[in-house]
Amino acid sequence: MDPLLILWDIDGTLIRGGEVAAAVFELALASVTGQMPRERVRMSGKTDPQIIAEYLEMMGVHDLDVLSAVLELAEQELAAAEVLLSEQGSICAGVSELLERLSTYEEVTQTLLTGNIAANALVKLRAFGLDKFIDFDIGAYGSDHAERTSLVPIALERAKRLRSLRIDRDRTWVIGDTPNDAACAFAGGVRCLLVATGTYSLDELRLQPADAILADLSDIAHVMSVIGAA
Repeated sequence: MDPLLILWDIDGTLIRGGEVAAAVFELALASVTGQMPRERVRMSGKTDPQIIAEYLEMMGVHDLDVLSAVLELAEQELAAAEVLLSEQGSICAGVSELLERLSTYEEVTQTLLTGNIAANALVKLRAFGLDKFIDFDIGAYGSDHAERTSLVPIALERAKRLRSLRIDRDRTWVIGDTPNDAACAFAGGVRCLLVATGTYSLDELRLQPADAILADLSDIAHVMSVIGAA
């Protein structure tokens, strides 16, 4: 089998974090700015810096130092809430079995392409025992670039430089649950599998330029076949 590189999204694809992740952002915003956001922004498919920037825009705060301070505090708050995250969140259907199955193939490398900053990505997967399947060092994160469409080249460069992986873009998959996952895969010239386990429905995802769209990842054999791992 030729090398296969999987770039996993986290929220809505691998796990659901419940209210914990959103509450962490709001707590950090309130602590730094002294005010609570009037409403919650839609977080799906966005990077952490984008989410904070949207909140600050809504709150009338225009200061990059504030954005950095909120991100730093949110990182601390999420780390402190790791146990609560594991209790209130959940792993999406089929994920544990699929990651474990893929990990048995020498030709398959699993990493991340996520809007989470790197530290938050580790906390979220560790909370559910999924971290052991992921090569975090070659992933691409919201802490690398605020624009998700810029992340695929970062992951591919790290995979080549740090792991000497032979990159075949037809054998590189972004797996996510939002239109932004499809957009970043398209921008990076790699393939995309979307799953309707987040906040977007199957009908909404079918409008996206993805190579494959599934309700979830519960049919392990079928997913393996779709991405060419079977």
